[in-house]
Amino acid sequence: MAPAAATELSRPGRIPWPPILLVLVAAGAVVLGRVMPLAWPGMDDGPARAVGLGFGAVGILLFIWAGLTLRRHRTTIMPHQGASVLVKDGPYRWRRHPIYIADVFVLFGIGEVTHNIWWVILAIVFAVLVTVLQIIPEERHLEATFGDEWRDYAARTRRWF
Repeated sequence: MAPAAATELSRPGRIPWPPILLVLVAAGAVVLGRVMPLAWPGMDDGPARAVGLGFGAVGILLFIWAGLTLRRHRTTIMPHQGASVLVKDGPYRWRRHPIYIADVFVLFGIGEVTHNIWWVILAIVFAVLVTVLQIIPEERHLEATFGDEWRDYAARTRRWF
């Protein structure tokens, strides 16, 4: 690998896309909910509310668990910084990017609490954009940094669902 390419892959990127995208999604959901409101398609009963709130709660707990797992391994949670350790335990045992899954679940939960369907629609947009802008470059960085260990982990661990 050429030195410039090695430097390029020393971190996933220069821009911390996930928090930027989350701010844009939140602003977009609030604005669109006001200027172009759409009817909430779900039922407004106890079980439906419990499911929606469950998504949000699972998202918060998954985010905390994943963050604590990264901290225990003394590697960064910052999406634009290079990983120092390939974390494969905790929630990373089942999914390669549990923090981004947690983000989507929290957005779904906010949609339920507010009955603003734009949170759900934009959560899906977030998932697509975070995959293209963050996950794919992050996985290139991890492969360049950890080689076969990353390839073996990626082969047996799903990215999303």
